[in-house]
Amino acid sequence: MPRRSYDQYCAVARALDVVGDRWTLLVARELLAGPRRYTDLHADLPGVSTDMLATRLKDMERDGLAERRRLPAPTSAYVYELTERGRGLLPVLQALGEWGAPGLAERRPTDAVRAHWLALPLARQLEALGEPGAVEVRVDEGVFHVRVGGDPVHPAHPAHPAYPVYGDGVYPDGEPDARLSLEAEVCGEVARGAVGLVEAVRGGRVTVTGAGSLAKALRGGTS
Repeated sequence: MPRRSYDQYCAVARALDVVGDRWTLLVARELLAGPRRYTDLHADLPGVSTDMLATRLKDMERDGLAERRRLPAPTSAYVYELTERGRGLLPVLQALGEWGAPGLAERRPTDAVRAHWLALPLARQLEALGEPGAVEVRVDEGVFHVRVGGDPVHPAHPAHPAYPVYGDGVYPDGEPDARLSLEAEVCGEVARGAVGLVEAVRGGRVTVTGAGSLAKALRGGTS
């Protein structure tokens, strides 16, 4: 199928020619984590049909946003991952998330949720602390990982099959620099900007463990 175009000599229109189709940016959001298998992508994009997902991935390959490759044995699975151009969508997704955050005020009964969808707004607040490191976040829906000063979102445990040798990529020293535990309600408040992460920690609504500088910064500089 030929690529549709707005046929406008405008940078915004050119960008929308590539990412304006339904699901493209959400596929990119999932691939910010690193390589993902097709089945994992489909599981974490509730509502997308298999045909639509396959089409969007082919479109993203064609447009230089993503690529498909085979992992080495013993996994030998095919995965999709963002190219350098695709990873350049990170600030776009962060800006969209910040703009759309007020819409998270009330969760609708039909809303699906995945723990790692809350990673981008948390990453923004973690980056504001000025301390690099890796954070493990536990919420009601599951566990995800956020890196400050690197690829930000890791939806699965480092031993997940889509990560052949990423155990040391997520946690260089084998352990996260900080561990956060919070209820999904609190995470939602942080995501929409109703409460700051450090404020929630000080209020006892977020539990922080860890002895590194990032954990101390989350506790407001206390040990």
